[in-house]
Formats: sequence, C-alpha cells, structure tokens
Amino acid sequence: MNVLSEVISAIDVVVLMSVNPGFGGQSFIRNTFSKTEELKNLIIQKNSGAKIEIDGGVDLKNASELVRCGADILVAGNTVFSSTSPSNTIAILKEASTQTA
Repeated sequence: MNVLSEVISAIDVVVLMSVNPGFGGQSFIRNTFSKTEELKNLIIQKNSGAKIEIDGGVDLKNASELVRCGADILVAGNTVFSSTSPSNTIAILKEASTQTA
C-alpha cells in the first residue's frame, strides 16, 4: 500500500485482484481480506473518497466478509454466470453485502 499512500486522494477506484489475472473460475486468494482492510485503513487515514473493487473469485461464501473488510464493489462474474439462477444469485450477493455494511 506504500505505493498508493501518496496518490490515494487523487484516485476514484482501486481494483484489488483476488485471483491471478488471466481467466475466470480461479480460486480466491485469501490474503485479499487483509489487503482490503489495509487499503480501507489507508483510505480513511488519508481522507480519500476512493472505492475498493474486488475482482476475481468472489462468491456467496466470501462476499459478506469482503464488504466487512472494506470492499465497495464486488466483481462476481463466474459466480453469477455459472449459476442456475443468475438473478437470484445477484440478490443473495446484494443481501450479503448490505447485512455487513
């Protein structure tokens, strides 16, 4: 996060990749939770309006924890599009996100 500390006030969105970039369906990297918390603390400390976006491996099991850690935007492509009911899956993700916010 040291790289961001000097410019975080000028940034609108920080994307944290929670998988190795390349293709969908990869496993979530658990270290993302602590990175999200660290980034959220930096944003608060610097009085920045930056949003935190998590991209990759977001699913029904980790969405609420990511929001609790400070995530504002979740990219859950594989979870939604591989679901038998994408609209229901989106509703569940939204519910999980609002319960911890």
